[in-house]
Formats: sequence, C-alpha cells, structure tokens
Amino acid sequence: MTIRSLAGLVLATAVPAVPAVAQEKPGFRDTPMLPGGQWRVHDANRPAPVVVAPAAVPGGAPADAVVLFDGRSTDAWRADRTMWPVENGALTIPSRARSGGENNLVSRQDFGDVQLHLEFRSPSPPTKASQDRGNSGIWFMQRYEVQILDGYRNPTYADGTIGAVYGWKPPLVNAARRPGEWQTYDIVFERPRFAPDGTLLRPAYVTAMLNGVLVQNHQAMLGTTIWRQVAGYKAHGDAAPIQLQDHDSPVAFRNIWVRPLTAAAIAQDLTENGR
Repeated sequence: MTIRSLAGLVLATAVPAVPAVAQEKPGFRDTPMLPGGQWRVHDANRPAPVVVAPAAVPGGAPADAVVLFDGRSTDAWRADRTMWPVENGALTIPSRARSGGENNLVSRQDFGDVQLHLEFRSPSPPTKASQDRGNSGIWFMQRYEVQILDGYRNPTYADGTIGAVYGWKPPLVNAARRPGEWQTYDIVFERPRFAPDGTLLRPAYVTAMLNGVLVQNHQAMLGTTIWRQVAGYKAHGDAAPIQLQDHDSPVAFRNIWVRPLTAAAIAQDLTENGR
C-alpha cells in the first residue's frame, strides 16, 4: 500500500460519515418561563407566526387586508348623500353645492382594532386658510378622529393640524407635503374597552405615521371627537364603520386598505391579557 492510499484510509477512519438529523421543532424546553407562565424562552412548542404575503410594491395591500378602495370600485362604501366621484384612480370629495350638504363616506363593513393605510391629496392651489384648507378626517368607529388638513405653511391651532388627534393631541412633528402632492397615512387604532356596565376599562389608542414620519405614538384618546369641547367616552359596541369626513374641501383619496387586528396585536404590559 502506498503512502498516499494509507493517508486516505486514515482520513476515512478518523472522520466517519454521520447522517444529518432534522430538528423537527427548533427551540428549547429547558429554559426559564416568560411572564404569563405559558411559554419558555425560545420555546420549541410556541406556535409560529401566521404567514402573510406582503404587497409587491410599497404601500400596497398585504394578502390579509380588506381593500376599501382600489382606484376603481366604491362598493365598500356608502355616502351620506351622493357617492364621491372616482377619476384617475382617486375618490374626491364633491362640492356641497353638488351633493346637497354634508356628505361623509362611511365603510359598509364594521371594524374595531385595525391597521389602516390610505393616501390623500390636498387641493392645489389652495384657496382657503387654516381649518378651511384641505380639511377632512379619518373617523375610526365613526367617533375617534385623526385629522387630515393641508398643513403645509398653513397656520392653525395645534390640536387641529395635520396628524393631530383632533381637539386633543398635536402631532409630534409636522410632516406635511405641499398641496397637490400625494401623502400617506399608516395608522394603528386600538378600540376602547368597556365593562358590561359601560365603565371604561381602557381608552382607545392610536399610533400614526404621516409620510413615513411618526406623528402619534400609542397615544391615548380622550373619547368621541367633538368640536370646541373636551371629548368623553360613552360605551358602544366592539365594531363600527370607518368614516372619511366631508369638510367642504375637495380632498382626494386613493389606495385605502385595512387589516383587522387580533387581540395579540394590542399593546400590552407584562401583566395585561389584552382584553
């Protein structure tokens, strides 16, 4: 036997082939318990997250979204008076002379806790000022408003500008684009919780990104939005429509979708059970 073949024999006997064993449930079963007493750190038996396919393009609706407006159909909405017209893929608030008065758009489906995405455009050139300039609003459960306004170089009261929880919390910053440019809202709304007797257990919360900039960070809401008064809560059901406000300004909207959220998505502290 040659030295070369001997070396190969030694190598073969020194490193025997070991078949790979698949790990059926990656993780651990001997680690400490996490708060709540249900799962261990890196628990092998903890359920994996549900797979949701994201949109092919930024801002598009993911696979589990409810599409409220896709640029064509208005079937997901009803109007107080007349349906808002669709042109070039956008819904636009009609003049009150045309609609005959206040003409809000209301979703046919009811929602509670949601993630919402929409895009809006203020009229250009602006013809009015302050609260009359590009005014609209997103009313979750037809009660709790996040303000839409032309906030670009448009002085107004702080709790009524773009990105505000209307009548309560100004936005952290003013991230408004120029009038005539499309803007984006990405909002997480957590509905309030009430006891059977109507007592408020937990207020509504809102987290909002305007044009990719954080303007409200898990902000508690005071209650049903009301003009020139302090908001308050009155018990209601767990789901209600989303409303887009007609404030007599031709604001346009496109690409509107929502994701109803499960209890697991609601912000919790270490002892909260999400209810």
